[in-house]
Amino acid sequence: MKYIRRANERGRVDLGWLQSNHSFSFGHYYDPKHMGVSELRVINEDRVAGGTGFDTHGHRDMEIISVVLSGALKHKDSRGNEFVVKAGDVQRMSAGSGIMHSEYNASQSEEAHFLQIWIQPKFRGITPSYEQMTIAQTGALTPLVTPNGKGDTLSINQDATLSRVVLEQGQQLDIGVASGTGYFHIISGSVYTEQGDFQSGDAFATDAEERVTLHATDHLVALWFELPS
Repeated sequence: MKYIRRANERGRVDLGWLQSNHSFSFGHYYDPKHMGVSELRVINEDRVAGGTGFDTHGHRDMEIISVVLSGALKHKDSRGNEFVVKAGDVQRMSAGSGIMHSEYNASQSEEAHFLQIWIQPKFRGITPSYEQMTIAQTGALTPLVTPNGKGDTLSINQDATLSRVVLEQGQQLDIGVASGTGYFHIISGSVYTEQGDFQSGDAFATDAEERVTLHATDHLVALWFELPS
């Protein structure tokens, strides 16, 4: 493994209404050792209190993915999209040449818990676009986002694939990439590997042709990124 990121070492933000853990440098949290992996620039684990959220703000030339873990988000943008993104949904917004949007907790009382992911685009200045989908788990490894949006996946303006990993206790899975970089981020649960044990919020990156065998020590939910070099 060329990079290991432990949950308890992430950047921490407490704004009262927002509790967030930053895997990579973001906003007021800066650490030159943790600027991202390949084209993966942001993984923020956000917990947003009921009745609050992110006011209208702008983005440009970034692929932004939201994976809602519990609760729901209300999305509204300058392209006329207005949707509720509920738990289990995956949302992709290509900011492209520029877009304004807001994200609020759709509930006035219940917390919304989600992962906000930014991936740098392959092509800059494209027309902004938006997709949202509920994607059922179809096995241990289920693609969520792919370069061309093949099958039941969202598309992305980058040579990258994002998949969800679900393993029951005692199950195992081999992961790796033939070229480029792999990145594994645990949402919940734990695994052991020959390179060490990993818990909820932990992550690691792999080199091309490196294989890692995951052994689930309890119910595991994780994300697996296949990224360019």
